[in-house]
Amino acid sequence: MSRKIVKRTRWYRKIHRWIASGLFVFFFFIAATGLLLGWKKNSNGYLLADSQKGVSTNPKDWLTVDSLRSIAFKIYGDSTQAVNKPTVERIDIRPSKGMVKFVFSEKYLAVQLDCSTGKLLHFERRRADFIEHLHDGTILDNLFKTNGGIFKLSYTTIMGVSLLILTITGFWLWYNPKRIKQKKQ
Repeated sequence: MSRKIVKRTRWYRKIHRWIASGLFVFFFFIAATGLLLGWKKNSNGYLLADSQKGVSTNPKDWLTVDSLRSIAFKIYGDSTQAVNKPTVERIDIRPSKGMVKFVFSEKYLAVQLDCSTGKLLHFERRRADFIEHLHDGTILDNLFKTNGGIFKLSYTTIMGVSLLILTITGFWLWYNPKRIKQKKQ
């Protein structure tokens, strides 16, 4: 019985070593970017910009979303000297702050505007979005312009299954020597 456990433990060790060695760099990236993402709200605005406050939180005082979008496009164009109109990835309206944020797909940039006046509150580089795309593999989908997130899906599947296998084999690498020791006693 003890020989069987030893043989199985050697097999677990081989699998564990093979996966850990082959995917070391990817696990390092996941750990480093995960750590940064965990700290993004405590980075004093470096990784994730603070949401600014507008003049009024009353929606009756606000400009239309279309007007605000035109202002955001102008600010984006003036700030980046971009010739083409950018693509808005999302519009984030914060009613409690009287602020709207236009997040652009290009260059990880965003514009925060006062909903009432259209005044620029903050022009930001979205470092946290870039780090998140590194973390989950989306950066490859963006780079190769793929539809359906095939790189992200493949990457997260491979890394998730690998981490699960490492956890299982790691447990048996820890537990089997204890079992062998108990059998010898």
